[in-house]
Amino acid sequence: MDYQLRPQPFSTRDAVYTQLKEQILKLELPPGTPLSENETALLFNVSRTPVRESFLRLAQEGLVQVLPQRGTFVSLIDTMLVEEARFMREQLEKAVILLACDHFPEPFLLLLEENLRRQEECVRLEDDKSMLELDDAFHRILFDGTSKSHTWLIMQQMNAHLNRSRMLRLVDDHNYAHLYEQHRFMADAIKAQDGPAAERIMKEHLSLNIADQALLKEKYPNYYK
Repeated sequence: MDYQLRPQPFSTRDAVYTQLKEQILKLELPPGTPLSENETALLFNVSRTPVRESFLRLAQEGLVQVLPQRGTFVSLIDTMLVEEARFMREQLEKAVILLACDHFPEPFLLLLEENLRRQEECVRLEDDKSMLELDDAFHRILFDGTSKSHTWLIMQQMNAHLNRSRMLRLVDDHNYAHLYEQHRFMADAIKAQDGPAAERIMKEHLSLNIADQALLKEKYPNYYK
């Protein structure tokens, strides 16, 4: 497979890093996959330097592991980090959706509706990767619409292991209409300015991953730490 770089508005190093991270998060490079500087450089048609720098950066984020005498690998999913990220998201997102119920500008409501329309299409087509992207986009709209964009960006720094777990869940079970339905209920609660209902639905939504973890770890033991 040819992984020629798509046009990017930044450096080769950043382009390699961005695309490697995307492949890891979308499980195109599954947990435990060995990584080679030489092979990756050839695939991306770049020198080894930006590849080496990207590996180091991904290692700092916990997505790549360098094992002496053994090589470099995509890191396994750490269930403790998954739960910690989920806990943080639950606390912040419950607070944000309450703010949204107090005041949420009309342009952001329109963005939610467009996002939901696209989610509905993903459910019909069983499009895992687009569904995960739209799920993230839905939650980001809530943060942007409540002037908490920087909080969202900081939160993403802890989400790497959680996001891989979420992607695995979508790939494992294409029946994710319930995710769309929960998002639909959240948007309706915001419109109705029903804070208690919105907070309850958000907690239920983010708690799904707790039950999923045990099942996924049993089904994909080689993917987990």
